[in-house]
Amino acid sequence: MRIVIRGTVQGVGFRPAVYRTAVALGLKGTVCNNGSNVTVDVDDGDLFLERFMKELPPLARIESIEKIPFEIDPDMDGFSIIGSDAGVKEGFSIPTDTAICDRCLEDLRSGRRKGYPFTTCTDCGPRFTLLRSLPYDRRSTAMDAFPMCEVCGKEYSDPEDRRLHHQTVCCPDCGPRYTFTDKDGNTDSEDPVGRFAEVLENGGIGIVKSWGGMHICCTLSETPRMREWYRRRQKPFAIMVKDVESAKRYCSPTSAEQTALESPHRPIVLIKKVPCKVTEEISPGLDNIGVFLPYTGVQHLLFERLGTDALIMTSANVPGEPMILDNGEILTMGADAYLLHDQEIVNRADDSVVRLKGDDTFYIRKSRGAIPSYIEIPCKGHAVAVGAQESLAGAVCSGGRIYPTQHIGNGEGIGVPEYLSEAIRFQMSLVGCEPSVIAEDLHPAYLNRRFAKELSEEYGAEVIDVQHHWAHAAALMVDRDVENVTALTLDGTGHGDDGKAWGGEVLSCDYSGYRRVAHLEYIPLLGGQKALYDLRRLRLAIDTMNDDGNNTTFTDAEAGILMKTMARSVQTSSFGRLLDAVSFYLGVCEERTYDGEPAMKLEPLISKGELIDGYGTTTENGVVKTAHLFSRIDGKDRKEDVAYSIVYNVLDEMISSAAQDCDGTVGITGGVSYNVPIVGIAEKIAKSHGLDLLWHRRVPNGDGGISTGQAAIAVHRV
Repeated sequence: MRIVIRGTVQGVGFRPAVYRTAVALGLKGTVCNNGSNVTVDVDDGDLFLERFMKELPPLARIESIEKIPFEIDPDMDGFSIIGSDAGVKEGFSIPTDTAICDRCLEDLRSGRRKGYPFTTCTDCGPRFTLLRSLPYDRRSTAMDAFPMCEVCGKEYSDPEDRRLHHQTVCCPDCGPRYTFTDKDGNTDSEDPVGRFAEVLENGGIGIVKSWGGMHICCTLSETPRMREWYRRRQKPFAIMVKDVESAKRYCSPTSAEQTALESPHRPIVLIKKVPCKVTEEISPGLDNIGVFLPYTGVQHLLFERLGTDALIMTSANVPGEPMILDNGEILTMGADAYLLHDQEIVNRADDSVVRLKGDDTFYIRKSRGAIPSYIEIPCKGHAVAVGAQESLAGAVCSGGRIYPTQHIGNGEGIGVPEYLSEAIRFQMSLVGCEPSVIAEDLHPAYLNRRFAKELSEEYGAEVIDVQHHWAHAAALMVDRDVENVTALTLDGTGHGDDGKAWGGEVLSCDYSGYRRVAHLEYIPLLGGQKALYDLRRLRLAIDTMNDDGNNTTFTDAEAGILMKTMARSVQTSSFGRLLDAVSFYLGVCEERTYDGEPAMKLEPLISKGELIDGYGTTTENGVVKTAHLFSRIDGKDRKEDVAYSIVYNVLDEMISSAAQDCDGTVGITGGVSYNVPIVGIAEKIAKSHGLDLLWHRRVPNGDGGISTGQAAIAVHRV
C-alpha cells in the first residue's frame, strides 16, 4: 500500500516515527517527505496504520490519509527513510516554534549538553524562524552553517534516539554559541549567561537574542529606569516569569489562562494582575498584566543564574520599527549588556499575545508559536492580501487555505513595508502562490498599497480595495466558518466609503459586499490626527455639538482657532473615539501615549459598573446618537456606573439595529472587541434580543486579522 499523509508532518520527527513503527513490525518499504505530505510505501498498510496512529509524534497533526494500492519490491531489504523531495507545495503545513521540552531541559542539566542553550529535539525547538524553504531539511534552515559533529551525526542516524532525523541537532562541539558583550565592547564566551545575569542583577538593562528576534530585559525593580531609557512612559510591559508559581505572585490566572501559559507555544497571556506597586509600574492604570514563561534554553539558564523570578521582556526594536536581527546593529541600542548568538534568524517572529474570554482565545498579536498556521475556506483560487496599517499582517490564499503572516508592526514604521514584503513573499514561496487578485485597504494613504501595486504588476493580478470594516467582518466570517454576518465592527478608525473615518458600524456582510445598517453619530476630529492624542480636542468638539460653551480645556483664543476648523475637520463614527472621550470626561486618561490607552484604562471601570438611569440614547435614520450622553456627566454618579451605562446603552442601540437585519446571530469584531467586559455586555444584550453573539477565536480581532478578511473577499472574487 502507498499511504499519503497530509497535515503537520514536517519538522516533527514524523519520518523517524514512521520508520520505528515499520521496523518494530518487521515491515518492508520506504518513507519520503514530499514537501506538502509524507508518503509511506509499505507491504502491509493496514497493520502499519493501526500501530502508527497510536504512536504519533507530539507535534504532528494529521489532516488526511490517502490509501493507494502499491506493489513493494519483494527483494527490498527492510524499511528505510529516503531523501526529501520538494513535491507539491500547495497544502504545506510545518510546525511552529515550540518551547523546549522537559526531556531537553533534563539534558540542559546533565550530560554532554549540560548548560548548552541550543538543546532541542524532534519534539521541540525553533522551526519557522530558521526555515528558508521546503522541504524541512537541515540544508533548508539556518543550521546549514553548522555541520554536525560525529556524535550528533550518530544521534541523527540512530533509530532509537529521539533526535533521529532532527534537523537542528547540535551540541557545544558543533552548534551555535552565545557570547556576552558589555557596553564597552568587552566580550566573554566562557560564561556568557552568568555574566549577563550579573549585569541584570546589578540594575543593568540587557538585550538577549532568542528564537525569531531579540528581547530587551531588566529586573522588575528597574522598571522606572527602563521606561525612561526606552521612552515608554505608560505603555505596559510584558514580564517573563520563572514558572507558574512565580506567575501567581503577579497575576491570578484562571485554569484556562494557566493552560495557555504552559502551552508549548508560550504566548504572552493577559491576566488579571495582583494589585501592588510593582505590577502598577509594569501596567499603569490597567487591571491586567502580560505574563509568559521561558521557552528557550537560554531563558531557563538565565533564571537559574538569577536571584529573581521575573524579568521585564520586550521586543528589541526602535519603537515602531521591526525587531533588530543583526548582531552588529543591535549594539547601537545603548544597552548595558548583550547576550548574542551566532545563529541566523531567517524569519522574525515577535511573541504572540493572547487574551482569554472564558475558554476562547483572542489573538492580540499572532506570531511566534502560532505562525505558520492556516484556516480552510471553500475557495481554491490564489490571492494575496497586504492588510491595513496598524498591527499589520499580510495573508496568502492558496489551495482552499488562508495563510496569515506573522505580526509585522506599524505600517508607517521605518523598515515595516520591507518586512511585510519579505513575509508575504516567503509565504507565497512556501505554498506556490501565484495570485490573480491582490487585496488592499480602501485608505488611499496606506504605504502597503505600493507593495500591492508591485505584486499586481509582477503577476498581472487585479488589485481590489476592501473597506476596512467589511474586512473585519469577513475575518470574523472566516474565523467562525459562516457565509454571512451582521456584525458590530468596532475600532479606532477605518476609511469609510463616504471618505469619513468609520469605527462604530453595524454592517450586514457576505463575501461579495456589505450594507451599512447603522453607525455611531459623527464627531469632528479637531486638527485631524492630533485629536487622537490630545483628547481635549474630542471634548471641545462634543461640547460644541451639545451647545455647551463652558470651555475648561483650552484658552479662549485656542478654542476659537479650533472651532474654526470644526466644519472642515474629519468626521468619525469610531467606537474607539467614543471610549477615548468617556475616559477623558471621567478623568481616567487625559493624553493618549500609546494605541488604545484611554480605552484600556477605562476598562477597569466598565468591568465594575452597573446600569443607571439617565444615559439612554436613540437611533435616528440609522445613526446612534452619542454626543448628548456627555452633557449628562455631572460628577454625581459613580464613574464606573457612568462608563458602564454609556457603553451599555450605545451597544443596545447597535444590537437592536442588527437584530432587525440578522437571523439568530450577531457578530462583534474590531479592536474594541478585545475588551472582554464590552464583549460580555454585548453578549448579555444579544441574549435579551434572542440572539447568539459571535466573537473571534482563531483570527485576530483587531487589524492583525484584516488581511485574512481581505484574502477571503479576494479569493471569492476569483
